[in-house]
Amino acid sequence: MKIGVIGAGYVGTTTSIVLAKYGYLVTVVDTNQEKIHKLNQSRLPFYEEGLEELLHEYLLEGRLSFTSNIEDFIKQCDILFVTVGTPPLEDGKADLTYVEEVVSQIARFMDDYKVIVIKSTVPVGTGDKLNDIMMKELSKRNISISFDIVSNPEFLREGKALHDALYPDRVVIGCESEKARNIMKELYKDVDTSILYTTIKEAEMIKYASNAFLATKISFINELARLCEGKGVNIKQVAIGMGMDKRIGSDFLQAGIGYGGSCFPKDIKALLALASQVDIPMPILEAVSYVNQTQSDWFMEKVKQVLGSLTEKRIAVLGLTFKPQTDDIREAPSLRVIDYLLNNKATIAAYDPQGSEHVKKIYPTVKYTLTPLEALEGADAVLILTEWKEILEIDWKHAKSLLSNPLLFDGRNTLSPSKMVELGYRYFGVGNF
Repeated sequence: MKIGVIGAGYVGTTTSIVLAKYGYLVTVVDTNQEKIHKLNQSRLPFYEEGLEELLHEYLLEGRLSFTSNIEDFIKQCDILFVTVGTPPLEDGKADLTYVEEVVSQIARFMDDYKVIVIKSTVPVGTGDKLNDIMMKELSKRNISISFDIVSNPEFLREGKALHDALYPDRVVIGCESEKARNIMKELYKDVDTSILYTTIKEAEMIKYASNAFLATKISFINELARLCEGKGVNIKQVAIGMGMDKRIGSDFLQAGIGYGGSCFPKDIKALLALASQVDIPMPILEAVSYVNQTQSDWFMEKVKQVLGSLTEKRIAVLGLTFKPQTDDIREAPSLRVIDYLLNNKATIAAYDPQGSEHVKKIYPTVKYTLTPLEALEGADAVLILTEWKEILEIDWKHAKSLLSNPLLFDGRNTLSPSKMVELGYRYFGVGNF
């Protein structure tokens, strides 16, 4: 089988590299010529640990290639993965423009049977809509060619994408024909995990439902952390006790300043927009979104209470990406924190090993440092916003001598409060003492 991947973004590039690792010949197409040029030179357009080495290896072996010629690409490939973006519209709905255009192009150029696998995150019912688009475009050509739409959502964690793609905890395949099911079964024959076959609509919903539930766990523990802090209870111990219950589990019960990234915020909005279309209230999800949006402000109000006026205070911000091991700053809580600090006329020195260049485009007046210790020089307070290894392994004993004031606000509850106090810091976590 010749595999084609449409869209050389995060999901598309990761998917193509892993499929090449399974031994398939994979071609990736994208309209961005600069991105294609970089990829053909073994350079990733984003940061993800471990991927670039495999990219280089499979390019040399001829298992993986990148092109911008979509017509030849469509004709040559048997299975086409659609991995283009579905950004949120102003009303929260997923923008399907790119997905629909890709499917239209497939119908315009295909000359034999294709399996069209949708990996992009799309609302329930999109598969039916794409099927209609295919039929309409083929009728314009006055030609009858069979095809199958398949929903195969991705469950990749940024920073852990290579591991998740190689060792998935499950594969979900939504399809409507036995032929498509057999082809997908053959495609994933070497993947050692459970495969769930569903309808297309069920697969589309599983993706949204999974992200919504994980976001719910995060907002729940963050809201609970506010209560714990008010009552003098350590949220970390509470989370450990909760996580020991197998029905609950310990994952995503890490209190902090909120979730971010390209998935959770977007998917919550899209699910709420979908519910609104059919007049189904979803107060739990609305609360999840509200808690997340207000968590960073709640955290910053604590900073302000301790420091007093933030005017002309020098604040060291450590960590800018929404999580470690990625350069993604989309919906990162750090952006809301920087907004808060700038609105309160604070001076900011920020450090992040991967995200600084992206944030600099949004906040050019912030000072960006090459090392975490440089950001700490003369600071009145330190804010840890992303738990990068480079930040956690700072020599905090030495770091104290660089500060004007040994105030440490740990927005990810990553350091030991007792150890930091022993070193002479005033430590403030998120419901953590």
